[in-house]
Amino acid sequence: MPTNTSKTPLTLLGLGAMGAALGRAWLAAGHPLTVWNRTASRAESLASEGAVVAVSAAEAVAANRLVVVCLLDDTSVEKTLAEVDLRGKDVVNLVTSTPAQARARAAWAEQRGARYLDGGIMAVPPMIGVPAAGPYVFYSGSQPLFDEHRTTLAAPADARYVGADAGHAALHDVALLSAMYGMFAGLTHAYALVRGESVAPTDLAPLLTAWLGAMAGAVTTTAQRLESGDYTTDVVSNLGMQVAGRATLLGTAEEQGVSAELLAPFFRLMEQRLQQGSAEEDLTGLVDLLRR
Repeated sequence: MPTNTSKTPLTLLGLGAMGAALGRAWLAAGHPLTVWNRTASRAESLASEGAVVAVSAAEAVAANRLVVVCLLDDTSVEKTLAEVDLRGKDVVNLVTSTPAQARARAAWAEQRGARYLDGGIMAVPPMIGVPAAGPYVFYSGSQPLFDEHRTTLAAPADARYVGADAGHAALHDVALLSAMYGMFAGLTHAYALVRGESVAPTDLAPLLTAWLGAMAGAVTTTAQRLESGDYTTDVVSNLGMQVAGRATLLGTAEEQGVSAELLAPFFRLMEQRLQQGSAEEDLTGLVDLLRR
């Protein structure tokens, strides 16, 4: 595949499912691309599309100033780049990590003479390079690096800068994923309740979609209450009422032979907050309770 020499060349380390998808998107956008993967055979498909395959990580890093890392984990980054000269390089690390790991890796890169940007990918591989699918990546760390390479970084997925603190991309990533898993927990419990009954899951699905959509306003309301410190004004369903209603939800689970292990911890938090005298609040105070 021909490349546009006016497009920024870059190096990509790691060609798993996500790395390969990123590589194809950069090649499709006309960026000269050098790739490396520990298992060399994984580079063959990208090579056929125009990528240059390096025989070592050091050779790949040496080829371009912009270096994107998409390896398995933080330990893999350490091992892969331990003996590689990073002086003058712009390192963009897309490995899923904790905020603390990202901050430590930023300091590590800076000590070795590189600018550093950490990334949190909010997409699965099939979404990469498909703008209509809505993929994006959180970036944090060196703003000059981000500003210089923003167009290149945005070729596979929209690029969203969330601050100079290198840990903030990972923090945003994990916050959104945590909310997602909370939703998945609710879906799991809901489908378990109707499993074995004459209620088809496909009949329940649109009802769940509509109900969760109606409840999505709580995302903004909770944020506003946290910033204002007012947890009681215009509360529709207060904590006291919700705790009183927990018996029905837990009792139904028991009747249906469904474990309440996904719901019970949340109800315990609600009870703890209620014991502090917060009956007229909504659920926002649970945020403060979790941080104690």
